[in-house]
Amino acid sequence: MDSTDTLQALTVQGTNLPPMAFRLPTGMHAIEVSLDADERAEAARRLVRDIYPQGEEPLWNAMGSLYSAMADEMLSGGVGFFGIGLYDIEDGGGVAHCSLTIAVYESGETDQDVVAHGIQTLLLGDPLREVTWLDLPCGPAVCGVTFRKLLVDGVYTNSGKDEELVMGQIQVHIPFSTGPYTAVVTLDSASVEQWDEFSHAVAGIVGSVEFPSPAFIDGRTE
Repeated sequence: MDSTDTLQALTVQGTNLPPMAFRLPTGMHAIEVSLDADERAEAARRLVRDIYPQGEEPLWNAMGSLYSAMADEMLSGGVGFFGIGLYDIEDGGGVAHCSLTIAVYESGETDQDVVAHGIQTLLLGDPLREVTWLDLPCGPAVCGVTFRKLLVDGVYTNSGKDEELVMGQIQVHIPFSTGPYTAVVTLDSASVEQWDEFSHAVAGIVGSVEFPSPAFIDGRTE
């Protein structure tokens, strides 16, 4: 899964955030949540056309409104990017789906190692979470992976019976090197058969994170 050539800049509404940039993998369709309302709605419409290229106006309008509303909801949670990943399953087995969010919260500490060790200690408190320390090009980070079973009501299943659904989540906490903030990259998916592919996608995103000079935001260039 190759990465795109374009660096994305992360911004969060209402926060004077130091610049952060990253690359999205091919197959990941994302919108910048912190755009103003009109730009966000237009970005959602473009997102839907990318995801459903064979669709028609009724579908695009309905799904565009849905994703635009979701982006509105995410604003208060510090989410800067929201994405949908669609990847072909080998041997014509359909399409694997995942969701991606990139959020930022204020950590109150500028030492990356101190922040990362604190996050690691906190995440290790959940015995069901696999926790890994990461040494990224941009500095230390902590990854947590969880798998949880959900019971889906038979009203929403093909069999008409209640069924178990396994949901997987990869969450990487990346302390900023330029200020008291931490980025949280989260990927969720029920397509656990493609977990290796999703893991590679997240690895590509977090491995590309950098904290460039403020001039980057103005020019959106490397």
